[in-house]
Parts: sequence; structure tokens; C-alpha cells
Amino acid sequence: MDLHLDKKTALVFGAGGGLGGAIAKSLAGEGVNVVVADINEESAKATADAIAADGGKAIALAWDIADLSLIGQQLGEINKVFGPVDILVNNTGGPPPTPAAGQSPADWSKYFDMMVRSVISVTDALLPGMRERKWGRIITSTSSGVVAPIANLGISNSLRLALVGWSKTLAREIGRDGITANIVLPGRIATGRIVVLDEQKAMRENRPVGDVIAESTGWIPVGRYGDPKEYGDAVTFLASPRASYITGSVVRIDGGLINSI
Repeated sequence: MDLHLDKKTALVFGAGGGLGGAIAKSLAGEGVNVVVADINEESAKATADAIAADGGKAIALAWDIADLSLIGQQLGEINKVFGPVDILVNNTGGPPPTPAAGQSPADWSKYFDMMVRSVISVTDALLPGMRERKWGRIITSTSSGVVAPIANLGISNSLRLALVGWSKTLAREIGRDGITANIVLPGRIATGRIVVLDEQKAMRENRPVGDVIAESTGWIPVGRYGDPKEYGDAVTFLASPRASYITGSVVRIDGGLINSI
């Protein structure tokens, strides 16, 4: 299936990591010019180099999304190389584990700025151009905690859920401009982080790591972890003209793991 994405330009945040990197590579495989943005410059460059090695077009951009003063400068750099951004993939890091109660106002503000305000600000900077061109995609990667809150992730569950409400409201405002806004959320995807978490659990419990993986995948209806490429490919489809009637949605890429309707 031709996704008709050739020569579009995508800005992918967190693209030096497992999920963001998979999204960037999948988009590049469909002919998209990809801006690989990450707070870690070396990680961003590694993803961009991998894309180039496969014949795609990408540039690496060191970008702390929480620093709102960088938005104009960074978008200017992108325009010089690839032109305006057609596809925005919002993908941020999260706070450390915390209960919901007893967190300081300073921590709530800090992570709101990093996870919510930053996403909204970058999106607002790109929307006028998308509206003018009558085409755009706003895809925000969050967490399964927005539909099934995860214990001891009080700040994360709360702030990521704010993005769901924002995206749904935005979708109603921009649909007639040819722009879609969707949320995607992962289940257990086999990124480097999952490997580390399984290894740490095995060490804590003095068990073989294979037993920990078997236990974890036993809760997943398809019986395995997701491949990062599967996550990236699903996002790439949502970014394409083929998905032009999908907006305001929350799309689970979880192998059936999330235990809620």
C-alpha cells in the first residue's frame, strides 16, 4: 500500500529513543524527510545516521522540548533544510514514579511544563502553517496509564491524561482544515528500557530473566512483546493521507494488554 507520504516533512521528538526512533525510521522508509529531535544529541545523530544508511533523509537536532525559547530558532533551522513541518510526533519523557498524593507544587509545575505545556507550545507554533496548507498531522504518544492508571505513577497518569483531553478538543477545532490529531499509546514494546526493567526485576527477585519475560508476556493476549517497528508503522499509517478520517482517537498499540474497554 502506497501511503502517499513521499517528500512530507516530519518532526519527531524523543527520536533518539526506542519508540521515537522506530517512528522516525518508519516515516523515513515511506519517503518522509525526518527531523530527529532529542535532548541527547548523540542519540539523535545515531537515529539520523541509521536512516541515512537505509537511504532515507534525516537531520539530527538536539532539542530540549521543555525549553520554550528554542521553538522559533529550531523551526527556522528545519525550514532551511526541509521546509515546513507537515507531521508532528509529540513524544516526551516522563517523571519518576510517584504516588498521586503529597507531591510538591514545584514538581507538578516542573513536569507540566516538560510534558504538557511544551507539547502544546510546539503544536501551536506549527498549526498556522498547517492550516494555510490545508494539511497536517498531530500525533501524540502517551502511556497506557491514560486509560488504565498505573500504580505509583500519579504525576504521569495525571499529566498524560491532560494531553488526551487537549488532543480530542484540538481535533474538533482543526478537522475542517485538513489536519488530524490523535493519541497513540504503547503496551509492552521491546525497547532497550523494557530489557533493562526485566533484567532489574530478575536481579531483585533472584530469578532467570527468561522467567520474568515469560511471566510478563503471559499477560499479553498475543503472547509476546511488541516490536518497536510495529509501533512506528502504526504511527506512520496515522500520519498518512490513508488515515484522513481518523481523528480525535486514542489508538492502543498493545497486543491487547490494556485491561479496559
